[in-house]
Amino acid sequence: MERSDNSADSSRGILGLIDDSVGAGVPGLSAAVCSSHRTWTFTSGVSDVHSRQPIEKTHLFGIGSITKVFVAVVVLQLVEEGKLRLSDTVGALLDPSVYRDIVDAEDATVARLLSHEAGIDSWEDDPTWIRSGRGIETDPSHIWSKTEPLDYIRRSKKTAPEPGKWYYSNTNYTLLGLIIEKAAQSPAEVEIRRRILTPLGLRHTYLEGFERPPSEGSPPSRYHWATDAFRETAGVSPSFPAVSDRLIDCTSSNLSTEWTAGGILSSATDLVAFGAALRDGKLLRPESLAVMTEWRPATNGEEMGHGLFRMKRPDGRRWLGHFGGVLGFTAALWWEEGGDTVVSVLSNVGTMHAGNVPSSAGHVVVKSNLLELASELTGAGGHAAPP
Repeated sequence: MERSDNSADSSRGILGLIDDSVGAGVPGLSAAVCSSHRTWTFTSGVSDVHSRQPIEKTHLFGIGSITKVFVAVVVLQLVEEGKLRLSDTVGALLDPSVYRDIVDAEDATVARLLSHEAGIDSWEDDPTWIRSGRGIETDPSHIWSKTEPLDYIRRSKKTAPEPGKWYYSNTNYTLLGLIIEKAAQSPAEVEIRRRILTPLGLRHTYLEGFERPPSEGSPPSRYHWATDAFRETAGVSPSFPAVSDRLIDCTSSNLSTEWTAGGILSSATDLVAFGAALRDGKLLRPESLAVMTEWRPATNGEEMGHGLFRMKRPDGRRWLGHFGGVLGFTAALWWEEGGDTVVSVLSNVGTMHAGNVPSSAGHVVVKSNLLELASELTGAGGHAAPP
């Protein structure tokens, strides 16, 4: 395990929490905390359960739906440039062959796609896709096309609520990726890199399956909780060997099926740098940030804007950000509203379709006082010189 700051009680507390997650069965975690003056890094556990090589701060983890925040930034930049309008519809922007037989897709606006109010089924919830994308029928060598997941929800009836009601759907952000490509006349992954990654110097971040991995850093081995719920819902691919009675090794997989809904890999330090830049107005104009933070009720007491969630902690403070979960990884990126603290936690174990699990990156954030400790850390040591 590693820690870049040895002095503060809050730093020791954060490391203790990620150590506890490893003790609960998570193979490895990487976390970062940043203020406007410095960054702290924390790691615990292993990158591979067989070699026992430790997690390092340069390891790259799947960030799942935190990818959607990157996509929302690009969309809002295109709105700023006059290349898109929030009121534009899928039908006006994309070829009908893209949204063919997807109920309510044609009339969905860019705004409703961003805020998950379009009323479109999520391919991630389709039983056949679950088996093909993460379960027993998964072909780890297959690189999915950008529109391929949409084929799983081309049907006459939908399960999503009517447009205008909140319903989280990966389809929304697959469509937004295609809309970016139409508006920018450039691949979405190129636009994310050109507009966000390169200007911010994020050298450990890329969209898997559509870009070459960076020369610095590499992913750890990938694992997934193979609970009874996962086995019943998804099934286990023959390509994913059992590590124990509760973990499978899905290192051979890739995240191409997720694309702009959840396919980015990144490091904990790159993620907090991105969060800080977004918070500080380095990526969007004030009016675009205001759009992003137009809050509406979402789920579990959280609120949703256009690409961001807001959650209220027990101490009353509010945090903005997103959780992420894909095959083999879980992730969290949150920053304190009105504060100077940005936190990311990444782990090389997935929880999707697994139901109740012992721990994950999201568990560390939700079920502990890690965010509060991070806020104490930046308040106590945020003005110290970097080590």
